[in-house]
Amino acid sequence: MYYCDGKMKDVKIAYIGGGSRGWAWTFMTDLAMEEKMQGEIRLYDLDRKAAENNEIIGNHLSARDEVVGKWTYHTYDSLQDVLTGTDFVVISTLPGTFDEMAIDVHAPEKLGIYQSVGDTAGPGGIIRALRTIPMYVEIAEAIRDYSPNAWVINYTNPMSLCVKTLYHVFPEIKAFGCCHEVFGTQKVLAGILQQEGLVSEEPDRSDILVNVLGINHFTWFNYASYKGIDLFPVYRSYVDKHMADGYDSSSSENWLNRCFVCKHRVKFDLFNRFGLIAAAGDRHLAEFMPGNDYLKDPETVESWDFALTSVEWRKEDLEERLNRASRLGAFEEEVELKPTGEEGIRLIKALCGLERVVSNVNIPNSCGQIGNLPKDAVVETNAVFERDAIRPLYAGVIPENVLELIKPHIENHERTLKAALTCDRELVKEAFANDPLVKGRASKEEIDKLVDEMIDGTSKYLPKGWK
Repeated sequence: MYYCDGKMKDVKIAYIGGGSRGWAWTFMTDLAMEEKMQGEIRLYDLDRKAAENNEIIGNHLSARDEVVGKWTYHTYDSLQDVLTGTDFVVISTLPGTFDEMAIDVHAPEKLGIYQSVGDTAGPGGIIRALRTIPMYVEIAEAIRDYSPNAWVINYTNPMSLCVKTLYHVFPEIKAFGCCHEVFGTQKVLAGILQQEGLVSEEPDRSDILVNVLGINHFTWFNYASYKGIDLFPVYRSYVDKHMADGYDSSSSENWLNRCFVCKHRVKFDLFNRFGLIAAAGDRHLAEFMPGNDYLKDPETVESWDFALTSVEWRKEDLEERLNRASRLGAFEEEVELKPTGEEGIRLIKALCGLERVVSNVNIPNSCGQIGNLPKDAVVETNAVFERDAIRPLYAGVIPENVLELIKPHIENHERTLKAALTCDRELVKEAFANDPLVKGRASKEEIDKLVDEMIDGTSKYLPKGWK
């Protein structure tokens, strides 16, 4: 890539999982609206036909007169081909299918263990990681061999373990994980400012300045400010008045379906209990807490005004996205050009040297950005993005009461990575027993049986060592 006439030209981005029917179009939209970069998007997917369809969609989008970001899209046949000579690598994949995810999410329900997402923590997150880690070992090895200097952006869940695997295999990799959950909480704070009459119009969420600390999907703010206003007293006052009815942001948030909307009452309760602002969606936050807190049963979930997202709904949504992929590929529908709210392209711009950005990022704690978590833990904090550099900002230490909530998950990241690399069922059983959703809610015999059932149910996507 090179800089010329105010633009970064010939930028090469490899997209692993480039057959995506959803997030790929978000990525294309942001690229099309960015006038300061242009180049090639290299698509690679095990489903080559899906990648080829996105190639058609991307090139058609780029040819539109109103599009300012001009990119060419090509499909590649191997990791070696797609990675060689690339500047950036984007990874966004679905490990397995929704049939396997149905086992992840719903098999534990037989023991009264409910999960609202099932892709990060809990039994579902652990089993999903067993499918994902071997893929990431292969991807990390290929990046090491064919594009060791490329910046690598991960969007796949479980985020922490995906990033942890990349660094385990290739310690010198320049990888980070992107997640938009923090943005949603910034938007809540912006909306509360307006509702409380402190501003006439809701501010842009990027003007809500926060200090981020925690792990992916279990992040917290211990500082929040807007133009000299300390937002903690504002938030406290709002929570005191609205604990029962919450904050309804459904009309303004870009959710795919009402399944994903919450009234943020789990956040409010966590604030009252622990004194920090929890900074992720309630569906994610609930899964990191003890099972009796928010996920005891479907009635408890409903009482907290969020939802269990069934895999059946995900399958129905996939059908619609497959239909939309056909329409887009046949030019019967156009990709709409409007901001998506994602920051990936802005971070790529910063790494190209076109601007300087502070944003939340998932990387190892090697700089001690969270003072009381292990150096090899993958943490989420703010960092400065600038030309060819990410500089994590010191976030401080996590208060002891919140630290105790995070510790079991950090421990399970270690167990799960080792289990995936060694095909060790006993480590998986230990991880289940240590997970707050499971702990105290099932006997050892029940846990052992559940682990065996869930591993056997996903064996098609596991290495032979598990058999």
